[in-house]
Amino acid sequence: MPKGIFNVPKAKNEPVLSYAPGTTEREELKAQVKAFREVEVDIPMYIGGEEVRTGDKKSIHPPHDIKHCLGYYHQGDETHVYQAIDAALKAKPQWEALSWEHRASIFLKAADLLAGPYRQKINAATMLGQSKNAFQAEIDAACEFADFLRFNVQYMTEIYADQPESAPGIWDRVEYRPLEGFVFALTPFNFTSIAGNLPSAPALMGNTVVWKPSKTAVYSANIIMQLFKEAGLPDGVINLVYASGPVAAKVIFEHPEFTGIHFTGSTGVFQSMWKTIGENIHKYKTYPRIVGETGGKDYIFAHKSCDAQAVATAIVRGGFEYQGQKCSAASRIYVPESRWEEIKGYMAPQLAEIKTGTPEDFTNFVNAVIDEDSFDKLSKAIDDAKASKEAEVIFGGDYDKSVGYFIQPTIIQTTNPKYVTMEEELFGPVVTLYVYKDAELDATLDILDSTSMYALTGAIFSQDRYAAEMLTKRLTHTAGNFYINDKPTGAVVGQQPFGGSRGSGTNDKAGSAINLMRWVSPRTIKETFVPAKDYKYPFLAE
Repeated sequence: MPKGIFNVPKAKNEPVLSYAPGTTEREELKAQVKAFREVEVDIPMYIGGEEVRTGDKKSIHPPHDIKHCLGYYHQGDETHVYQAIDAALKAKPQWEALSWEHRASIFLKAADLLAGPYRQKINAATMLGQSKNAFQAEIDAACEFADFLRFNVQYMTEIYADQPESAPGIWDRVEYRPLEGFVFALTPFNFTSIAGNLPSAPALMGNTVVWKPSKTAVYSANIIMQLFKEAGLPDGVINLVYASGPVAAKVIFEHPEFTGIHFTGSTGVFQSMWKTIGENIHKYKTYPRIVGETGGKDYIFAHKSCDAQAVATAIVRGGFEYQGQKCSAASRIYVPESRWEEIKGYMAPQLAEIKTGTPEDFTNFVNAVIDEDSFDKLSKAIDDAKASKEAEVIFGGDYDKSVGYFIQPTIIQTTNPKYVTMEEELFGPVVTLYVYKDAELDATLDILDSTSMYALTGAIFSQDRYAAEMLTKRLTHTAGNFYINDKPTGAVVGQQPFGGSRGSGTNDKAGSAINLMRWVSPRTIKETFVPAKDYKYPFLAE
């Protein structure tokens, strides 16, 4: 146990480097990208501290350069998932008994390694493996990931410090125990920071973890695991496996020691897992914690009082940064008829300037979508819009997969606010816009509220404060992260805890104490200094 009440270093957001021409970081990153491209890496699973290779090797290719091979990872099967569970359970007693300040030290060290010697490694891996440009990689893989690690340590200490009052003669206290069993972390391709946070947040609170990353983000997951190992994470605390989703799910959700899932991914997968967990509930030692963020159909709503240039820029940045492959990306836009031509006039030259291509060319704003399935889905949506009587492609609309999975930033204008691309999440650089009549403001807000099953992020633009207040209240349940006069992306750890409700997930706010509380099971302890020695209460007297 600690022999002191320790204060951890005050968490501060990692400064975002610019990567402008002539900067040191730009040259360092280019050199690291070049070095990674020149080596075919052999990526093992990490189970109980051992590097596990199966010989069933799957090749890894940059989405923007599909003929180039970055290396191979070793595909696992159900035996490796069992091994990972056993390793997690074996490591658990010693890990949860470790004093909290030593757990904190490991992840604080990981944050400093990430901000220093691992910065360009994690950025380059994210650029190559997930086709993310230098700046998007920096704000995600280096800065947000470091922020998660540092702020989570601070939130952990705040949770531990939250203690009850004690009556005279009594000492009340709460112990924040880790959960019994193991936690399963299932992580997405689009944010390296999320891939790092989902297993590390439960681990920080004393849990041990089985981690399965997206098959399209194994390249950067390997760097994350190397980072954790160098930071001193003990063997078996986080176990990284590459089994297929159905295989992993079958083993994990049947296991009596399964105690929780930390998930970011599709709504369909999350709902399927929830159903399976429910059907297996009688098999578990305890009721599992189900924590998930599943996506969005995020909006920008412009009021007639809006700043037209700000709206145009929010659409371009919010819709097309990282090819729209953000859960928070703007994908449905509502603009008033009286301001549409002005907004379009500001948007057109910005879209005309955007370059699409490899992230290794730093002048490219948009890069490739993650894989062929995504490309095919997006290109079909564009073709359907071109053929529809209810829609028109007003910007972009081109696509090509001969070299990589490139979709030109595309804006569809629809006359039907319930058009399919206003409702369904596409997860790519395709934005759908509806021009509403100024006199139909209230009806349009009703449409916005009822159009999508999701409620993750949303933005309003208004220079009229009365209107801004009205919109904020009216749209209360449409977004867990709500923005006034800004794009609906770019949540910062410690500033805007992230998560949504409705079909967007459990809203447990990654990057906050709310999330960490899901990974503990509090025990209340009451100690009485001088206990009673007679059963009788005063009211019993004659």
